[in-house]
This record gives sequence, C-alpha cells and structure tokens, in this order.
Amino acid sequence: MTIRVGDELPPLSVRVTRGDLVRYAGASLDFNPIHFSDRVASEVGLPGVIAHGMLTMGIAGRVVTEWVGDAGRVLSYATRFTRPVVVPDDEDGALVECSGTVTAVEDDIATVSITAKFEGRPVLGKATATVRLT
Repeated sequence: MTIRVGDELPPLSVRVTRGDLVRYAGASLDFNPIHFSDRVASEVGLPGVIAHGMLTMGIAGRVVTEWVGDAGRVLSYATRFTRPVVVPDDEDGALVECSGTVTAVEDDIATVSITAKFEGRPVLGKATATVRLT
C-alpha cells in the first residue's frame, strides 16, 4: 500500500463516560476533583466535570495507532490542549470524534495531522504524529 500526502485515516469515535474517568484516574494517579466532582469543576469556572487532557490525547492517538497497526511505529506525538471535553453524569458520556490526514511522507516516515472534536469543535491544537511506515 502506498501512502501519500492527503490520505485520510479511518475516523474513530469514542464515548467517554464518568466510569472511564474513574478508571483513568486510577491508572494515572491523577485524582484532581475536576475530573469527578461537578461542584469543584464549577467552583473553578469549568462547565462541568472534564476528561483528563492526557486521556483525550490518548484517545486521539488511537486514530494513528489503529491505522498503522503497531503503536511501536509511532515515533513522536505532540499536541496542545485547546478545549476541555465535558463529560456528563449519564450513560452516554461525551463523544470524541477523531480523524487524521497524512501531511508529509519522506523515505519511510509519515507525518499525520490529527483532529479531535467534541460537540463539533476541536479540543486539541497542532496535534501531529510521526510514524515509521514499515
């Protein structure tokens, strides 16, 4: 398969629930109450409980790892956090929609621009991964 600039990666949609936030907090040891308490989140000016930024980054990174088939082929991945993912206290949670586009290919390395959206608006900025293709 030939990879070219402009190729789009298969999109990925992931629902994030409060249960996911609890599990991520336990794995990451990030027990900041903005990730589980509506009261604390509102006291600090947030619109509600928010997903951990690194969880959102990890979800968005899956669009690349699922495309390339081996997480070990991801050479770098960087982003900026631009907007929180607000996770409601219900069974549906928050929908994070991810996509990626190949922006450069040189030798055996592809650069991928990643987009992650919540409620139709980007939550990550300048999200870019470089991937070894073979």
